[in-house]
Amino acid sequence: MSYTVPIMAFAFVCHPEVLPIYTELSRPSQHRMQAVANVSIGAMFCMYSLTATFGYLTFYSSVKAEMLHIYNQKDQLILCVRLAVLLAVTLTVPVVLFPIRRALQQLLFPSKAFSWPRHVAIALILLVLVNVLVICVFTIRDIFGVIGSTSAPSLIFILPSIFYLRIVPSEVEPLFSWRKIQVSIQESTGRGGILRRECSLQAD
Repeated sequence: MSYTVPIMAFAFVCHPEVLPIYTELSRPSQHRMQAVANVSIGAMFCMYSLTATFGYLTFYSSVKAEMLHIYNQKDQLILCVRLAVLLAVTLTVPVVLFPIRRALQQLLFPSKAFSWPRHVAIALILLVLVNVLVICVFTIRDIFGVIGSTSAPSLIFILPSIFYLRIVPSEVEPLFSWRKIQVSIQESTGRGGILRRECSLQAD
């Protein structure tokens, strides 16, 4: 049960991909980006809801964390589904890799011009680290649980609140205004949530 909240929090971590997708639009605007977000979230909601519903109706209490492992591994339809999942994960790698690589380049090499060898080297190092992690961890539930209990609250609650407090000057909005007080409470709640989820994961 302690994995439920971290996994749900992990599902909301889409902030790093928003700006790269926005810049790739032919005519970027808030309205068009909102349409992209609505279609994406709606499609994922339908897919996961159907998977969860029919998975439960098929196996009831015998459902495991990896649903595809329950089915017959030699069934051609299941093999096609596994191939589709592999293809989907492979195609999402560039979308996730782009903001990570760009952030590392700005953090480690802020004053240097673009370099293809450095660009490729950072990408290869990240891919190797991710592959080693995937090989060493046996179930994806552990990955979702750890990320959902650490980085997800930071991206959802803590960092946006800190950015808001730092970006909006006191002349425009006083530090003890109602909105900044709400942001501070949200940041404190996010930090408390991280500690509670880490304790619950350690207890398991």
